[in-house]
Amino acid sequence: MRLLAFSDLHRDAHQGQELAARARDVDVVVAAGDFASVHRGLEDMIAVLAAIETPTVVVPGNNETDVALHEACRDWGAARVLHGEGVEIDGVPFFGLGGGVPVTPWDWSFDLTEEEAAEKLAGCPEGAVLVSHSPPKGHVDGSRRLGSEAVLRAVEEKQPRLVVCGHIHEAAGQESTVGASRVLNAGPGGILVEV
Repeated sequence: MRLLAFSDLHRDAHQGQELAARARDVDVVVAAGDFASVHRGLEDMIAVLAAIETPTVVVPGNNETDVALHEACRDWGAARVLHGEGVEIDGVPFFGLGGGVPVTPWDWSFDLTEEEAAEKLAGCPEGAVLVSHSPPKGHVDGSRRLGSEAVLRAVEEKQPRLVVCGHIHEAAGQESTVGASRVLNAGPGGILVEV
């Protein structure tokens, strides 16, 4: 299965159009959150991405809530919003977790505590493709290691075949491994990956 993975568009409509064009050549599109900027521009960004007809998995970032993302995607037939839940596409399980984890210092941010994230991650099946806005602690999470302990524990326990994340802009495009799991901070440029 060929995936196009990206994150952190932050209202970049031009980049969204480029990704929509590239989506025609893959089996699944994976978007790891932050379509908006501080809760602004979500509907416009999703309107650009809704041109994608390929099955698409999206999770909210910390710049939009899960409720707002569900609402914005209601007319995008190819998209499935995941936040503490999963879906199977062509026999491959996908599981999603949105928001900033751990809690960020910004009062506007859509965040989860490590405990809340752990509860939502409990349902992730082994060997899934895990789509998490926040990276696992110590992996593709920047020099300050701003990733999530709960995501790291879930990856260690569930051993997803791939983890697609974003959130930490300085680590965009970087890869790591946790055990047998490949961890990818997708970034806005979009990365093609086989699973």
